[in-house]
Amino acid sequence: MDDAYRLPADDRLVAAQDNALATELAGSTRDAFEVLLFEVKRVIVGQDAMVERVLVALLTGGHVLLEGVPGLAKTLTVSTLARALSGSFARVQFTPDLVPSDIVGTRVYRPQDGEFDVELGPVFTNLLLADEINRAPAKVQSALLEVMQERQVTIAGRTHRVPDPFLVLATQNPIENEGTYPLPEAQLDRFLLKIVVGHLDPTEETAVLNRSLAPTPVVRPMLSLDDLVAFQRVTREVYVDPRICAYVVGLVNATRAPAEHGLGGIAPYIAHGASPRGAIGLVHAARALALLRGRGYVVGRDITHLVHDVLRHRIVLSYDALADGVTADELLAAVLEALAPPQVELTAAA
Repeated sequence: MDDAYRLPADDRLVAAQDNALATELAGSTRDAFEVLLFEVKRVIVGQDAMVERVLVALLTGGHVLLEGVPGLAKTLTVSTLARALSGSFARVQFTPDLVPSDIVGTRVYRPQDGEFDVELGPVFTNLLLADEINRAPAKVQSALLEVMQERQVTIAGRTHRVPDPFLVLATQNPIENEGTYPLPEAQLDRFLLKIVVGHLDPTEETAVLNRSLAPTPVVRPMLSLDDLVAFQRVTREVYVDPRICAYVVGLVNATRAPAEHGLGGIAPYIAHGASPRGAIGLVHAARALALLRGRGYVVGRDITHLVHDVLRHRIVLSYDALADGVTADELLAAVLEALAPPQVELTAAA
């Protein structure tokens, strides 16, 4: 993890004076999240990239979709992180018989009073774990979509705001399709990140096995919700150079019009490119990643490290891609190879 936080020599920048506050606070933010990370690592072995990306989502306030086969600590990571934060946490196991009121709440008649009361559902929490989200039918997905986008729920004509901060961390199994409902594109676009979780290497798997022989450590709260909200404000102060923004727009545009960027070979594999929300999400996620790595400014490498996680679920593959077994990650790799990040040099104001 130390290597992930080290600034490469060719990316050294001198922050401009207008982002001096973010630069000054970046070190304290990194220190606070390293303490949080250490506490999580007392339970979770490996999966450094997944944990780092979830921390990016926490700082950005975006939702996360975790995709991987069973047994890769997806659910354990989310629940452990929730315990390391002092906020509320709820888990919903999504099943085909779930109905919208099971997650958002409903009106309940009280015969002793002769009145209806509103019983709020499990979405009224700070961290919501939606386990196996693709097993829920369309009506449930629609109800969850309103919460994810609007941060509110409408019950019997009345609007109820969910707590702040509010994040949905959803999991899905990519190898079992029976009894599942593919997530609609509109809902996928609401997830800031889609993280593909892979298997551990043999050394990490041995450590997991050894830890299973001992009692599970008790996770202590290491970060308050007020601290998290304050760090989210710091994240919004991280400086982004206009050339970085132009590079992000070019990356996203290359998924929509590949031929204009010398990528005519991948054009038949893309039915629809990434939405504008992809560009916005990529810049904001890069701000959080820069902060976690101890900087108050974004460099090109922050963008390239996040492209797959932010854009892979926003590209709609064509039938040719499905027939040839071409993945969104392969298409994004081609885009990154064709479009190099800018070498931005900032000088401090006199």
